[in-house]
Amino acid sequence: MTNFRPQGQGLLLAAILSCTAGPALAEAPQISYTLGAASDYVFRGVSQTNEDPFVFGSVNLAAGGFYVGAGAENVDFGNSIDFEYDLWAGWTTKLGALGLDLGLVRYGYHDQPAGVEIDTLEYKLALSHPLGPVNAGAAFFYTSDYFGSDDSGTYAELNASYSVNEQWSVSGAYGKQDVGTGLDYATWNLGLGWAASKLVSADLRYHDTDAHEAGAILDSRVVGTIKLSF
Repeated sequence: MTNFRPQGQGLLLAAILSCTAGPALAEAPQISYTLGAASDYVFRGVSQTNEDPFVFGSVNLAAGGFYVGAGAENVDFGNSIDFEYDLWAGWTTKLGALGLDLGLVRYGYHDQPAGVEIDTLEYKLALSHPLGPVNAGAAFFYTSDYFGSDDSGTYAELNASYSVNEQWSVSGAYGKQDVGTGLDYATWNLGLGWAASKLVSADLRYHDTDAHEAGAILDSRVVGTIKLSF
């Protein structure tokens, strides 16, 4: 089973965490937590759980425009790896109505087989802008070592969301994953979100790619998710 995730350097992220966490903690940070479950773990159109359900949790610390966080979830790549842990850090600001997000995301994997090293670091640039009732955005991710392949990888995405009312929303995205190895594909999704309360939310989403011939984990699928946020 192929993970379709890039490779990175944890020491650089640790340095960024140290630099960003200091100012944030000095400005009365806000801490948020998330717990949830879904019928499949889909990352950029690709199932990370061999089309099986997964559970996830995360914690995020934010203040003064800076943020740091960590999360964990189960995975299934057809080998001994069954657990993923994530770290992220970044900075957000407003340029008029335009929202800017600069950050790093590190994906780590527990119990990797001998000779396998797929821990991942990506650099992120994301923009968002309201267009009437629609919030439009774009994001770009870069890694110098895709999935331990020694080849660079980029992921570019356009996304949008529309709030029907306080409870219901519609959102979607189109993205393109490009890798030096030639592992290039497009992915898209469209979903309906429901906020039952400030604590409980749910999402029903269709995912697809243009690379079905690469295996079942890139086929189209509908994923249901339920999440607790507090």
